[in-house]
Amino acid sequence: MALAGFSSAAPKPQAASALKSGRFVWVLLLPGLLYLAMFFMVPLVSLLITSVMTPDPSGAYGIYNYGFDLSAYQHVVVDYLPQIGRSFLYAFAATVIALLISYPLAYFVGIRLRTRPLIQKLTLTLVIAPFFISFLLRTIAWKQLFADNAPAMTFVRNLFHLDTTFHFLGTPGAVVWGLVYNFIPFMTLPLYTSLERLDLRLLEAAGDLYATPAAVFRRVTLPLTMPGVISGTLLTFIPITGDYVNASRDFLGASDTSMIGNMVQADYLQNSDYPAASALSAVLMAVILIIVGIYVKRTGTEDLL
Repeated sequence: MALAGFSSAAPKPQAASALKSGRFVWVLLLPGLLYLAMFFMVPLVSLLITSVMTPDPSGAYGIYNYGFDLSAYQHVVVDYLPQIGRSFLYAFAATVIALLISYPLAYFVGIRLRTRPLIQKLTLTLVIAPFFISFLLRTIAWKQLFADNAPAMTFVRNLFHLDTTFHFLGTPGAVVWGLVYNFIPFMTLPLYTSLERLDLRLLEAAGDLYATPAAVFRRVTLPLTMPGVISGTLLTFIPITGDYVNASRDFLGASDTSMIGNMVQADYLQNSDYPAASALSAVLMAVILIIVGIYVKRTGTEDLL
């Protein structure tokens, strides 16, 4: 009995230590939790509340009252369906193009230049160098280059014998070009991280087993760097979907290239239709969550969520 009592009382110091450790962990997490609550949860709740607000009975412009009116959701889904479809189409095209460009670039920097660290670091710096310039300035620069009277467009028209009425600015191609250029570092950096950590002995072993270079890439390199592919595509696709700069008529787009972000901007800043802007933002967030969930589930990388 005494032994039993001794054994049951022995773990108490360990339990007290675990309790203190648990409290210390919560103390460390508290600043992050407060930040998350203030700058994510509160705005999210405010967004959802605004999306179901009702117009003021007086009919005053831009005045809404608290209520529960889902008409804004019906309005944005029906009236903004072209912009919604266009946003995801542009985002998909730009993400695919960015992946096709970034993977060879990241492969060259992360593997081929691994034995030359100075050149590797210099090349990587050139990849992220556009981040040192304002997003708007970079987009305006492309607008100047794509202008009808710009030397670059004159050269293209002469090279391909195009009519003088041909213009590239304000087309879907110009918008996708701007999206790819502005977001390609988000694709390149995760790919570089995965490829730079890749054990080259695995590639050598595959070659020793008479695998062709294509087979080595398909069965060794690509599967081992898939987390980088998934991270890069997510970091590129998600912000592109909500982008409103490149597709704006003030930059690379036109009235028929507008995306969801342009409609949110117009409803909130110009039309003062706050419920519609909030509902469209909520719809965009919900659709992105569904697409990302399905994408990550199908690729077997749920740990990235």
